[in-house]
Amino acid sequence: MEGKLSLFVDGDSVPTAIRAVILRRILKQQIPTIFAADRKLKDVQVASEEETARLRREAKAEGMADPKELKKLKGCLSYVVVPTGDGSADDWLVGHMTLPALAVTHDIPLAARLIEKGAVVLDDRGNIYDEHNIAPRLSERDINTQLREWGVQSEHTQRMDQRQLKAFSDAFDMTLQKLQR
Repeated sequence: MEGKLSLFVDGDSVPTAIRAVILRRILKQQIPTIFAADRKLKDVQVASEEETARLRREAKAEGMADPKELKKLKGCLSYVVVPTGDGSADDWLVGHMTLPALAVTHDIPLAARLIEKGAVVLDDRGNIYDEHNIAPRLSERDINTQLREWGVQSEHTQRMDQRQLKAFSDAFDMTLQKLQR
């Protein structure tokens, strides 16, 4: 892989606790990251504003005081709010992804689209998807969707607990290290 690794986060599908793990890590390591969502994500917005303020303080301390130059400062965190609509954030992520890339999403169809474009995908439970294992997961998702539509099965999403949060954090760290080599 050539170029610097970028991280793409489906902000609509990733829980707040997972976003907090991602934000801490990317701000510490300065990993270029884009969060995309069709709504405002207060935690990401606050982190972005704090990063911008920090960059401006550092620039002023180094003697860069020109307001036009300060406005050009870009940190590692970008935040895009797309128009509301079914799949609008997904489409934005697929259309703007650059390689090498790691994407984080709970959305299996989006994961399949991103993998098709060359990304490695991590879900919010710490599962890593690639071209070798996404097809069975997509089939399983489609079957479960059909069963819910027929009324045979109800949807039951487990609340995230500390064990799952740790599993994500460990998988996130391991995957980042592997992809940054």
